[in-house]
Amino acid sequence: MSNPLKQLVSEFLEELEIGQGRSMKTVENYDHYLRRFFGQQNIKAVADIDMDNVRGFRRYLNEQTGVSLTTQNYHFIALRQFLKYLARRDILALAAEKIGLAKLPERDIDILYPEEVDALLTASNRLSSPNDPLITLSIARDRAILHTLFSTGLRISELVSLDRDDISSIRDELPVRGKGNKVRVVFLSSEAKQTIMSYLEKRHDTDPALFIRHKKTLVVTDASLRLTPRTVQRLIKKYAALAGLTKDITPHTLRHSFATDLLSNGADVRQVQQLLGHASITTTQIYTHLTDVHLHDIHKKFHHKGQIPTESAE
Repeated sequence: MSNPLKQLVSEFLEELEIGQGRSMKTVENYDHYLRRFFGQQNIKAVADIDMDNVRGFRRYLNEQTGVSLTTQNYHFIALRQFLKYLARRDILALAAEKIGLAKLPERDIDILYPEEVDALLTASNRLSSPNDPLITLSIARDRAILHTLFSTGLRISELVSLDRDDISSIRDELPVRGKGNKVRVVFLSSEAKQTIMSYLEKRHDTDPALFIRHKKTLVVTDASLRLTPRTVQRLIKKYAALAGLTKDITPHTLRHSFATDLLSNGADVRQVQQLLGHASITTTQIYTHLTDVHLHDIHKKFHHKGQIPTESAE
């Protein structure tokens, strides 16, 4: 990459991080996608970017790398954003609108029926260990995690980032720092709030994290005990199996179920967008179609008495 082009990319990434408040991970990904394009297509200057090398790069991604259509689109989204940045600076370059994105198949999203949610949330009730305080504490933590996820629709990264100080004994609202470092407010149901407070009452440590590891043999160090996303994923699968659920349930399954539950009960899609922390309403709108399908499934499953009787012959 030539020095002028390298400088433009550096300034573009700086605007993403500082001007637009994008996360460091997003900035790193955009840097990676652009470098890959420039390197593979031997782009030395802005003037080298044309539709021929865009098409060549698309063929390369499709035929040589085997990456998914979604990942291919991420590369071109980064390139389009860079070209839009150049346009804002009145730098002559290929128009971003000329670069199309691959049409993706409809997302296959798993959600839980209300009775499945109840089974998952109450699965921890089947476990008890009155003679082992640490196991009792872990069960209380797991119950609080499950209720918090379904009550708030948090992403797993947002859940594990919560601190004890985020929880108020008075308020039912919770400040969350999501994607792009943006803060939003989510709300705890009375049951979720109760499970969290019950868990915190049983803890005697000083770790600031809301959800932490609990082990019998724990060497005291300055290291954080905060749970990792992988640990939360494992414990959700554990309780799904305990509840007898055969679906592949992840933290995002509870997020999907949270959204569809709100829409099914009359919430506006823009309200759900705010609660989920989606930057674009387009991301949230997938749940409106999903809700229609979900309601149809519920009708078929529970409304089996609604058949029209045939008239008897006189």
